[in-house]
Amino acid sequence: MSEKIPTYEAVVIGSGISGMYVTYRLRELGVNFRVFEAGSDVGGTWYWCRYPGARFDSESWSYGYFFDKELLQEWDWKEHFSPQPDTLEYLNLVADKHDFRRDITFNATVSAAEFDDESGQWTVTFEDGSEVRATLVISCLGVLSAPTLPNIPGRDDFRGQAFHTARWPHEPVSFEGKRVGVIGTGATAIQAIPEIAKTAEHLTVFQRHPNWAAPLHNSKITPEEQKDIKSRYEEIYARCWETAGCFIHTPDPRSTLDATPEEREAFWEKLYSEPGFGIWIGNYRDILTDERANALATEFMTRKIRERVNDPKIAEKLIPKNHGFGLRRLPLESGYFEAYNRSNVQLVDTLETPIERITAEGVRTTAEEHGLDILVYATGFDGVTGGYDNIDIRGPGGRRLRDDWKDDLPKTFLGVINDGFPNLLMVLGPHTSRGNIPRHIEKIVDFNIGIIRHMREHGYSRVEARPEEAEKWLAQVKEVNEGRLAGQIPSWQTGVNVNVPGRQTIRVLGYYGGAIRYREQTNQVAAQGYKELMFR
Repeated sequence: MSEKIPTYEAVVIGSGISGMYVTYRLRELGVNFRVFEAGSDVGGTWYWCRYPGARFDSESWSYGYFFDKELLQEWDWKEHFSPQPDTLEYLNLVADKHDFRRDITFNATVSAAEFDDESGQWTVTFEDGSEVRATLVISCLGVLSAPTLPNIPGRDDFRGQAFHTARWPHEPVSFEGKRVGVIGTGATAIQAIPEIAKTAEHLTVFQRHPNWAAPLHNSKITPEEQKDIKSRYEEIYARCWETAGCFIHTPDPRSTLDATPEEREAFWEKLYSEPGFGIWIGNYRDILTDERANALATEFMTRKIRERVNDPKIAEKLIPKNHGFGLRRLPLESGYFEAYNRSNVQLVDTLETPIERITAEGVRTTAEEHGLDILVYATGFDGVTGGYDNIDIRGPGGRRLRDDWKDDLPKTFLGVINDGFPNLLMVLGPHTSRGNIPRHIEKIVDFNIGIIRHMREHGYSRVEARPEEAEKWLAQVKEVNEGRLAGQIPSWQTGVNVNVPGRQTIRVLGYYGGAIRYREQTNQVAAQGYKELMFR
C-alpha cells in the first residue's frame, strides 16, 4: 500500500523574511499550510550569507517587522546598520516568539512543482524524492537566492578551503596566517575584503570590473538614540511609505544642473559624510535619469576614490569605466578603498591578466600563479528569476516557467502571479516594486493574502492572471523603466550574469514606478474585487 501524500491548502517555499510573514498571515486566515525551507533554520539571506562584514545597508530600525508592535519595543538594534549575526538573532527571536518553526519543515529543498489541471493541485517534489500536494503554492524565494560560480576551469582542483559568500560555513573561518583569494568586487566582496584584510597574511583580489561604493558611516546606537527610535516607530514606518523605495531617503527636488559648481560640491560633500544611502537616493533628483547630471556625480565619486587610495595606478583600476555612479545598486562600505593601501593586499585586474584556471594550489592568470590557502567566490547571484529557474515549475500541459522566462520578459500581473500558472503566488517576484525589502514584503504579502481570502470567501479553488492584464502590466513595467539610466546597464537587477547561460541580455525585472504607485494599484485591485484575475 503506497504512503499517502500529505496535502495542504497552501505550501510556502522559503522561511526568510517573507516566508515568516506569510506564516503569520496564513495563521490569521486559518489556512491549512506548510512551509518548506532548504536551510536548517529560519532567516533566508541572513541565514545563508555569513561572510565577514555582512550587514544591512539600510537603517536597522527601518528594516525590521512592523506587524509586532510589542517586539519593536522589546528588541534593541545595536548598530545603525546591523551586522549579520545581530540580524539573524533578531529573526530567530521573531520565530521563537511566534513559534513559527512548528509550521516549517527544514532541510527540504524543492526541486520541482507541477500543476495538475484536472485536480487543480500542485505536486511539490523535494530533492530527496518526497512529495506534498497543495491547492496553492506561495513562493518566498527572494531576489538573491541563487548564487553563481564563475565559469573558470579547475574549480574542483583546488585543495584549500573554498566557498561562495552566500554559502559561508556556519563555523568560524580563520584567516590568520593564510593566503586568501577573493574573486569578485561586487557588493559582498566590498563588505568582506576590508575584514579579511585585517588578519590574512596576504589577500589577493581578482577584479573583472570595479564597482562604485560609498561610505556606510556605521555607528553603535546609544541608549538615548535607542529611546528616540522606539518612540518614533510609527513615524519611521510612515516615512518609509512616503518614499519611492521605502527607504528613509528621498531625492532632493533640485536639478544637478541648476546648482552652481560650489553648491554641488558642498552638497555632495555633505551627503558623502552622512550615513546610509543619501549619496545615492537622497541626491539631486536627476543624477539617475540625466546623463549630464550623472557624469558630474560620477566625477565627484571618482575624485573620492583617488583621494582614498594611495597608489594612483591602483586607484584608476578601482574606478568603474563601464557605468556611471549609482547605475547599479550602490554598495556601502567601511574602509573598502583603504584596504588597498595595506601591504598585504594585492589587486589583480583580470581584464589585463585574465584567470586561466583554478589549480590545486591557487589561481593561475596569464601572468602568474597565485598560491592560496582559502578561495572566496564573491561572484554574485542569478538575480530575481534564478531561484525560480532552479525549480522545475510546470503549469497546465507541462508548460515550464523557466522556458516562459528564458527568452522574453516574465508576464506577471503586479509581479505576484504569472500568466498561465494557476495558484502560484509570488512574493518579490519579477515586476514587483524594489527597495527596502521588508517594507515591500509587507504590502506584497498582504495583497497575496487578500487574494486567498477572496478565494475562500467565494468558494474558489483556482486563480490566475487574465492574459490581457498581464500584458498591460508588462507594458506599464516597460513604460516606467524608460528614462532610467540604470535600465541600460548590465547587472543582476537587469537579469545579466556572465556565469549563467542565456543571461547576457538586459531585461526589466523590477517595477520602477515607485512603491507609492505600486501600493496604490494593488489597493485599487483589491478594492474592486480582483477583476483582473480569473477565479473558479
